[in-house]
Amino acid sequence: MDPTDLARIQFATTSIYHFVFVPVTIGLAFLVAVLHTQWYRSGQEEHKRLTRFFGTLLLINIAVGVVTGLVQEFQFGMNWSAYSRFVGDVFGAPLAMEGLAAFFLESTFLGLWLFGWNVLPRRIHLATIWLVAVGASLSAAFIMAANSWMQHPVGYKTNAQTGRPELSSIGDLFTNPVFLWGFIHVILASLVTGAVLMLAVSAWQLRRTEHGGLFRRSAKLAIVVLVPVSILALAVGSQLGVIEAKYQPMKIAAAEAQWETCQPCSFSLFQVGGGRNDETPTQLLEVPHLLSLLATGTWNGEVEGLNELQAADVQQYGAGNYVPNVFIQYWSMRVMAYLGSLITLLALWGAWLLYRKKLTASRVFLAVATWAVLAPFLMNTAGWMLTENGRQPWLVQGLMKTADGVSTSVSTTELAISVGVLVAVYVLLGIVYLFLMLRYARRGLELEHADGEPSGDPRTPAITY
Repeated sequence: MDPTDLARIQFATTSIYHFVFVPVTIGLAFLVAVLHTQWYRSGQEEHKRLTRFFGTLLLINIAVGVVTGLVQEFQFGMNWSAYSRFVGDVFGAPLAMEGLAAFFLESTFLGLWLFGWNVLPRRIHLATIWLVAVGASLSAAFIMAANSWMQHPVGYKTNAQTGRPELSSIGDLFTNPVFLWGFIHVILASLVTGAVLMLAVSAWQLRRTEHGGLFRRSAKLAIVVLVPVSILALAVGSQLGVIEAKYQPMKIAAAEAQWETCQPCSFSLFQVGGGRNDETPTQLLEVPHLLSLLATGTWNGEVEGLNELQAADVQQYGAGNYVPNVFIQYWSMRVMAYLGSLITLLALWGAWLLYRKKLTASRVFLAVATWAVLAPFLMNTAGWMLTENGRQPWLVQGLMKTADGVSTSVSTTELAISVGVLVAVYVLLGIVYLFLMLRYARRGLELEHADGEPSGDPRTPAITY
């Protein structure tokens, strides 16, 4: 296999695996902060126990997420050294900000929150968990700013001597339209992920445990957050599609398997075929005008086809294939959109049951909510694949191709071995993560001694407090 393909597989493995934990960390951090705030304001012991319970799940997720994130940092220099040299003067700035500001903010106050129970003043202790949530969001902001520059380079000038881009405007970097809408979308998707996870755990407790009644409060919180956030995520995702259609029309055309320019354009709900060598797929279900609306924001908007865009790119950049993998683009788009819509329907269903005061009595809803925990992870992965695969063959849109960014000193054998080792380690790490999350998610709420220390089953090891 070509070294570039192996390097891409390795980075795709690490980035997709890492992105499993990022939305949980951001979303669950805010929800735990809300639970902590409810305890601070009410003084009710139940809120404190719920805060500790979901705080444990947050800590497990952060521990694994940090490990998987560090691997990516090393890969920039090891497998993508040509890329790192080329964009280091731009890409390095937001990464340095993420490490020096956001990561240290998050990790410092996470430690204070973890060990501050019954030590810090209650108001200060509450502030620490909110700062953890803010730090996690800032971390995502800096990473998204760097990634958005790869999608739509702005705020740079090219050094005449080295031929490399150099950052000329930090303001342009953080006002990049792709960044602004992409970051909002990531935050909303993270809140959806955290809320679905909290709802799933609460639903399981309500179904399976005799003393799970307190989890009705966390289920209610999850639903109250999930209803508006899931709707907003769909709306912002639609606007992000319009932005990307403006700056990366090839990505959107591939996501619709639209080979020829159309006006107005129908959106295919499902099709057979439509890959690289099939320009006439069988459209099974189409919605008139919907593609024009999603891609341009107008009812009769024109969407350029892949063939026309390919010809334009050849004229601008030279010979080559500039069409990304259409199959991945088409189905990633639909997996993300369809699962997002189903989550919204689930949230509205839960809100209706809450209104009717029948949430805990609806065994069907609780069962569906428990298994719905898989949906946001699949949705987030599909969204990440849509974003990154749609940029190919570019590593930095219009500036550097993926094939030109790989390290020339790393052999195919070395890449193959490292890919195999990483996959094996990640499988093992995933098993450990699932074991810990399931173990502590199924554990009941602990009571406390008079000194404030938790007192649970002595056979269950405590990883916090």
